Amino acid sequence: MTTTKGAFCEPAPAKVNLTLHVTGQRADGYHLLDSLVMFTALGDVVTVAAAERLTLTIDGPFSAGLTADNDNLVMRAARSFGVTNGAAITLTKNLPVASGIGGGSADAAAALRALSRLWGLPIPDSATILKLGADVPVCMTSELSRMHGIGDRIDTLGPAPMLDILLVNPNVAVSTAQVFGGLASKSNAPMAADMPDPRDRDDWVTWLLAQRNDLETPARIAAPTIDDVLGSLSAQVGSTLARMSGSGATCFALFKDGTSRDAAAATLRLSHPTWWIAETGAAPT
Repeated sequence: MTTTKGAFCEPAPAKVNLTLHVTGQRADGYHLLDSLVMFTALGDVVTVAAAERLTLTIDGPFSAGLTADNDNLVMRAARSFGVTNGAAITLTKNLPVASGIGGGSADAAAALRALSRLWGLPIPDSATILKLGADVPVCMTSELSRMHGIGDRIDTLGPAPMLDILLVNPNVAVSTAQVFGGLASKSNAPMAADMPDPRDRDDWVTWLLAQRNDLETPARIAAPTIDDVLGSLSAQVGSTLARMSGSGATCFALFKDGTSRDAAAATLRLSHPTWWIAETGAAPT
């Protein structure tokens, strides 16, 4: 959180599902997950300032197509405080929309943190936060987190491993409902229990290779271009793991070092100029 001339600026880091195991489905339709989540240094930004009424302005490279109305998740987060306080909220949208990296949920979480400071009010309780969306609770922190259940059970694990990450989105929208609906099995094994020390990069990559994103297969069927993204990332020199994040279509690759990651980014920008490609690492905690 930073403060500038009475305005509070809160980062909304991109969420990367390093793993995403679908372990069941409740009678009400909600899916049960076991997911390891990290946040990156790259993300949107929410800025709030005192005002007589509640307003939202959206700018940034991915602002087109977003509507600053009462149904926007940021506005819903503001109203979840249950007060009539005003605020001028600005959402700077640096992440692709509906891309599987938690943009909207991270924006809502950032709005909650920023408005809590601006208004001097406690952040709403966990049940209220969960009603905003299944990913909002985990986005309340930038620490490495293990998300269970429908997103309501969060184990924070401390600072994320210092991985060199490349994010790629082919600028194709994927329906989360369609991806979940395409799952061949709704009851799969959870993550392995022998999670390594986050300070050991090599052990982390080895462990992650043995885990899964169960949504990857149905997402690849829904959007075959994801195959191209994952194949291109895997083929890059220094790439140690390529996987889809969330329900897609953003994919990520881990690299042995920042030099090989940056070289891969340059190569992919030349070969796929329409893709969104971003170099990043773990968010500060």
